[in-house]
Amino acid sequence: MENNPPNPLWNGVIPQPIRKDGAGATDFGPRDVMRDLENPDMLVPPATDAGTMPNMKFAFSDTHMQLNHGGWSREITVRELPIATTLAGVNMRLTPGGVREMHWHQQAEWAFMILGRARITAVDQNGRNFIADVGMGDLWYFPRGIPHSIQGLEDGCEFLLVFDDGSFSDLNTLSISDWFAHTPRDVLSANFGVPENAFAFIPNKQRYIYQDTVPGSIDSQKVSDPNGTMPLSLTHRLLAQDPIVTPGGTVRIVDSSNFPISTTIAAALVEVKPGGMREMHWHPNNDEWQYYLSGMARMTVFAGQGTARTFDYRAGDVGYVPFAFGHYIQNTGNTSLWFLEMFKSDRFADLSLNQWMALTPSQLVSSNLQVGPELMNALRKQKWPVVKYPLPVQFPFNN
Repeated sequence: MENNPPNPLWNGVIPQPIRKDGAGATDFGPRDVMRDLENPDMLVPPATDAGTMPNMKFAFSDTHMQLNHGGWSREITVRELPIATTLAGVNMRLTPGGVREMHWHQQAEWAFMILGRARITAVDQNGRNFIADVGMGDLWYFPRGIPHSIQGLEDGCEFLLVFDDGSFSDLNTLSISDWFAHTPRDVLSANFGVPENAFAFIPNKQRYIYQDTVPGSIDSQKVSDPNGTMPLSLTHRLLAQDPIVTPGGTVRIVDSSNFPISTTIAAALVEVKPGGMREMHWHPNNDEWQYYLSGMARMTVFAGQGTARTFDYRAGDVGYVPFAFGHYIQNTGNTSLWFLEMFKSDRFADLSLNQWMALTPSQLVSSNLQVGPELMNALRKQKWPVVKYPLPVQFPFNN
């Protein structure tokens, strides 16, 4: 899952907004050529694009970076991507020993480890604790209201956090330091049964992320709990999960069926090999929030009533597809495309256009679309989430 560096020119030529059918004209005025190169299907939309549709793309590179001693964070909420009402995302980095302080949320937190290793802790409402180390490709899930912490190990870590509310901001969480700072000292003294001077050096505001030393082994950090540990694991090894393998790539699906604690967020980790495509499909349960890990892609979203729009994505971009809108995702690069698709749901679900047609009376399909045996005989009754193109496909600036 390597990130692709920006391509300074497309085939050595500055692109112009002119389609192969002759539509469009040159643009010699002020423009951001690098941005146009990253968004070829917005500069030169396919002729099949039509109507008006909200923006369904935002790059973490265009967000505000919250820098702290110990790490950084940046987020994409409805503020940055208004269409994304169901989920919000935070990209965070912690240094070796860097701590995302003890805190809790009004929303559930789902996470994907991008690189490095981290240690997480939590305690539930029954006083049962949890501690675990996670590495690249691992997940964690904290139900809403459950207090927790995250700390970078050895070489630090980077991860994606996803919250089940599009308006959520990680900067507005409930933090232990913030609560202490805004509680009278005499109340703290009464609560903990110690003199007020025990709180002489507490922080005067939320710490959020701070630098600490790398903790010892997990065994040295465990706290014995008379109430026992949490009965459901808060972590899941997604990359260790056997994938669904098709000619075009792989898919790993994770939801409450194989990660029982994750009751509000379902996801799929998708690999699309060069020349492959996440097949034409839609989701019957909720909107789709996407995070692109590596490679290059394009996606056309179909909204009905003659409306469709095409977007281009690279590593670090977030995409979005409203509930039940048809779409596909093509690999437009020469390396594997990896991305996450996530849903505010306890189960992953999708409907395959190919499978639907194959399981419907052929005469009805043929008369509806006015197609013949060549297509009808190629339909598959089994779902292939990722397909391989049977023929060469032309990509950006060749629509």
